[in-house]
Amino acid sequence: MLVCYEMLERYSTPDMRRLWSEAERYRTWLEVELAATAAWEDLGEVPAGTAAALRRAAEANPLDDAFAERVATIEAETRHDIVAFTRALSERLGDGARYVHYGLTSTDVVDTAQNIVLTKALSTILEATSEVKHKLRALAQRYRHLPCIGRTHGIHAEPMTFGLKFLNFAAAFERDEARLERAKEAVSVVMLSGSVGTYAHVPPAVEIAVAEALGLTPDPITNQTVARDRHAEVMAALAILGTSIERVAIEIRHLQRTEVREAQEGFTVGQTGSSSMPHKKNPIASENLTGVARIMRSNLQAALENVALWHERDISHSAAERVILPDTTTLAVYALRRLSGVLDGLVVYEERMAENLDALNGLVYSQRVLHLLIEAGMSREAAYGVVQRASLRCWESGEHLQALLAAEPDMPLSAAELSKAFSPDWYLRFVDDIFARNGL
Repeated sequence: MLVCYEMLERYSTPDMRRLWSEAERYRTWLEVELAATAAWEDLGEVPAGTAAALRRAAEANPLDDAFAERVATIEAETRHDIVAFTRALSERLGDGARYVHYGLTSTDVVDTAQNIVLTKALSTILEATSEVKHKLRALAQRYRHLPCIGRTHGIHAEPMTFGLKFLNFAAAFERDEARLERAKEAVSVVMLSGSVGTYAHVPPAVEIAVAEALGLTPDPITNQTVARDRHAEVMAALAILGTSIERVAIEIRHLQRTEVREAQEGFTVGQTGSSSMPHKKNPIASENLTGVARIMRSNLQAALENVALWHERDISHSAAERVILPDTTTLAVYALRRLSGVLDGLVVYEERMAENLDALNGLVYSQRVLHLLIEAGMSREAAYGVVQRASLRCWESGEHLQALLAAEPDMPLSAAELSKAFSPDWYLRFVDDIFARNGL
């Protein structure tokens, strides 16, 4: 299929390839043109029935890949895409096509049609985002009370539950949904204001009628382009979505490390992890998603550069948008669907989590001991000194922190009182409250 961008097949999806194809691009241009022609009919400037006749002709002879090839041939001579399009349209649809593009300038059609495609792309992305969010919430619920060690700076910190990780990720995707909805609204605008945006050749009534026909909103003020801060908002929302995807991917990658091995990507029958080491199981999907997220973020820079154009119009943004808009929206769909598959096949090692929870011989309970000593009457400084001194010996000797603390000469806690500090239950007593705050 002839396409208008260079997205690698490896990271593409059939629905997004169709959406960003040249043929679909010209079909969308035609939708804008026919809506404008119908509006001109209502104003009495174009013979009644012209738009309907053109639509019937297009249905009988659709704008397909062959039409796109014809436009490319004409554009090689004209060096102007809309001129090539309208000439090819006259060849395809006949005499009535002379009313197409009446009063309009190129960007009226190009920008409006691109916004339509972007709106459709964002709808697909929103569906995929919602699916990932719901799978994360399901995993959060499944592992709601499964104790595991929480880590800060990559080091064991204190007990938490495995479900809290997924609940945190799900909340980020919920915010992504809100950002994407706002970005979709920002770009769901029609511009048919003519040369330099004065409506001199096309009255506002045409723009209003076209917006209503297409289910979009008239842009309140334009020059000869739709302002690119709208598109930058889309790209920013997609860049942040990429970071949310990467957060999950990096967590899985860390948890799959041999020294941790609390969770891993699924490993299918017949899959191989290395050409040289038969034992390998690698987090290849999560690593791939990390790389994809980098591209999604980097494309935002070009979108930001596109906002400042010369005077009422230039086309410096066009070349970048032909790459960054289809590529980033397509990557978003690809990445979300791949992440969804990773979540479906995630393998969780609960026994290993239990082992890791006590891998430091009780060190992760140091803060609870500190508070109990303060409650028993010790100053914070004295209590901290006792716990830190025992903790350092624990690091060096491998003895359990509880035993080392029990041997401290100034320990005010009984063995039974000290024992209460070394249980994850106390740390997890508000887990249900956190879930309730998040609707679970």
